Amino acid sequence: MERLSRIDGKVGFYYKNLVTGEVVKYNEKEPMLAASLIKLTVLGEVFRGIENGEISENEVFTTRDEDKVPSCGALNYMDQGLKVTLKDLYTLMIILSDNYATNILIDRCKIENINDFIKENGLKNTVLKRKMFDSVGASNGLENYTSAEDMALLLEKIYNGTLVSKKASAKMLEVLKNQRLNGKIPFFLSSGENKVQIAHKTGEDTNITHDVGIVLGKEPFIICFLGNEVNVPEFERVMQDMSLEIYKRNK
Repeated sequence: MERLSRIDGKVGFYYKNLVTGEVVKYNEKEPMLAASLIKLTVLGEVFRGIENGEISENEVFTTRDEDKVPSCGALNYMDQGLKVTLKDLYTLMIILSDNYATNILIDRCKIENINDFIKENGLKNTVLKRKMFDSVGASNGLENYTSAEDMALLLEKIYNGTLVSKKASAKMLEVLKNQRLNGKIPFFLSSGENKVQIAHKTGEDTNITHDVGIVLGKEPFIICFLGNEVNVPEFERVMQDMSLEIYKRNK
């Protein structure tokens, strides 16, 4: 934890070995600006809605230029009138962190329902206050928050098959395994002798960088890094190095 304590800014960390139960924490309860980590809670509510028959994976949405918001993602660059399914949207929201897809899903599921899902699953420092790139909401002080401990709890429920249901958790895990933004936790773990499958979600904004995930090695473990007001390259190098060190220890 000494290396984390030397980082300028606000840093949260949570590690749990899913075999031995060993836990290491640092500022794990600190509420952090969530950036795209909040999309994990949207994913959970989407699957709760599917499970209860309130929405369908096959539901079709049509994109409109007036609804587009800046990157990350792909839909922002596509022509209007594109037909996309709910499954397309939640997949893009996670693997490319697509903000436009996220906003469509937030509108479909409703902010209040997503926050109910957050509370029902015991996330104490997480809240969704506004959609992605809602400049009016942001100017009025509305921000989305989470913590390292909350993200670890959500990921552990997915791993254990208890977030929504065993079937829903398995599907969410598969989506997270297909993450395309792999420059942080997976940086040293995606090739060569250390190659291992990782189910994870990143978050980025000005002076903000996060990565939270499940490293599915011989001894699977959860690892969560959250950083606000940080030097982004410096903290991301710490994520890369610590993830490799912890993986090697658990091999």
